[in-house]
Amino acid sequence: MVQDILQGLADNLLSQVPILIGLIALVGLLLQRKPAEDVIGGTLRAAIGVVIMTIGIDVFVGGLASFQAIVSSAVGVEPPAATTTLDDFLAGPGAAAPLIIAGGFVLHLVLVRLFRSARYVYLTGHLMLWMSIVVAACFVEAFGDLDRWTLVGAGSVVLACYFTLQPLWIAPLMRRVMGHDQFGLAHTTSTLALATGYGAKALRLGDPVKHDTEKLRMPRGVAFLKDMNVATALVVGVIMLVALAFADPETVAAVAGEDLAPFAWGVMQALRFAGGIAILLFGVRMFLAEIVPSFKGISDRLLPGSRPALDIPVIFPKATTAVMVGFLASTATFLVLLGVFAAAGWFVLVPPMIMLFFGGGAGGVFGNAVAGWRGAVFGGVLNGVVLAVGQWVFWGVFSGTAPELATLADPDWYVVSAVLVAAGGVLEPLGAAAVWVIAGAVLAASVVVLAVLGRRAARAERLAAAAPAAADDDLVRP
Repeated sequence: MVQDILQGLADNLLSQVPILIGLIALVGLLLQRKPAEDVIGGTLRAAIGVVIMTIGIDVFVGGLASFQAIVSSAVGVEPPAATTTLDDFLAGPGAAAPLIIAGGFVLHLVLVRLFRSARYVYLTGHLMLWMSIVVAACFVEAFGDLDRWTLVGAGSVVLACYFTLQPLWIAPLMRRVMGHDQFGLAHTTSTLALATGYGAKALRLGDPVKHDTEKLRMPRGVAFLKDMNVATALVVGVIMLVALAFADPETVAAVAGEDLAPFAWGVMQALRFAGGIAILLFGVRMFLAEIVPSFKGISDRLLPGSRPALDIPVIFPKATTAVMVGFLASTATFLVLLGVFAAAGWFVLVPPMIMLFFGGGAGGVFGNAVAGWRGAVFGGVLNGVVLAVGQWVFWGVFSGTAPELATLADPDWYVVSAVLVAAGGVLEPLGAAAVWVIAGAVLAASVVVLAVLGRRAARAERLAAAAPAAADDDLVRP
C-alpha cells in the first residue's frame, strides 16, 4: 500500500512538472484567499507557462540530439562499449527510483518546515528522477544488491539532503545573477556554477559591468548577432553545415531522412533550435510571473520564509548573450578534448550536446555576473573540461550498473557520485549497514549546516533590528 502511494506520487505529481507547479500555485493562491478568477487563472497560467517552456526545450533538444549524432559522425566517434545499460538497471534495482523521489521529497519538505534556514523548495521534477537514479546506482556499485527498502530509505535521506542544501550553496551567486532573492536555483549544474563564480573572482578575469556580455559593442556589420535568436540560428547553422560536410552519408541519411537535401535539413535544424530557445524563454517569463507571487501563500502559511527553487532556464533571460558564449566555449572545449583523448588512446568521448548547452549556458551566465564575457568564456570552458573528464572517470565507476550515467551527466552527478562511492569504499567492511551509516552521516551533516545557517541568520536579524533602534536613540539624544 505504502509503495503504491509513493509510486503514484512520484509518477503522477513529482515527475509531471506542469501539474506540480500548477498545484503549488493553486495552494499558494488559495492560502492567500484570492478571488476564484485569480486562483483559476493564476493556476492555469503557471502550468501553461511550464508546458510552453517544456515545448521549447523539446524542440531544441531534438535538434541537439541530431546535432550530436552528426558531430559524432563527423569526428569519427563511436560510443564506448558496455556490458550493461541504463535500461537494464532501471528494470532491476533502479526501479526503486520513483520511491526514492517520493520519500526524498517528503523528507525535504520536513526539513524546510523544521529549519528556517532551509528556505528553498526544490521543484525541478525531471532532475529529481535523475538524481534518484544516480544515488541508487552509487549504492549498488558500492554494496552490490541491496534490500529494496534499504535502498529506498537510505536513498531518500541522501536525496532529501541534496534537495535541501543545493539551492542554499548556490544562493549567494544566484542573488548576484538575478539581483533578487525571490526564487532559487534547483539544478544539477550548481557545482559548476560555484566553481565558475568563485573561480572567475579569484582569477580576477574581468569586471562584470565593464565587460558585461549584454553590453558588448560590435561593429555595425555584425550587430545583428546581439539578437540571440539570430545569433543562435547562424552559429548553430554554420556548425551543423560543416559537420554535415564531414559526416558519414549513411548517418546523415538515418538522422535527416530523405525528404530534404542535407544542407536544407541542417538549416531547418538550426532554425528550429533558435525557435525552441525563443519558446523556452517565453514560457519561463510566463510561469515566473505566476509562481513567484502565488508561492507567497505557501511561504506565509505552510513553510514560513520558503521560496521556490526552479530549473536552470529561469536564469537565461538575464543574460542571453552569455548563454550562447558559454555554450560555444563549452562545445569547442569538449571537441578539442575529444581529439586529445582519442589521440592519446584514453577514452572515446561522446559529445553530450544537451549538457553542453545547459551547463555551458549556466557557466556563461554565472561567469558573466562575476567577470563579464571573460567569465562567461571561463564558465563554458570549465563545463567542457568537467564533462569530458567526468565521462572518462565515471564510465568505469558505473560500469556495473548504468555507464550511460557518465555520458548523460551534469557536474553535480559527478560530485555526488564521487562522495558516495568513496564513502562506500571506506565503509565496505560494514556491509549493508554502511548504507545507513552514510545516510545518517549525510543527514547529521545537513542538520548541522542548517543549524549554523539558522543561527547566523538570527544574529543578522538582531543586528539589523538593533541598528534602527540605535539610530532613533541618536535622534532623541540631546
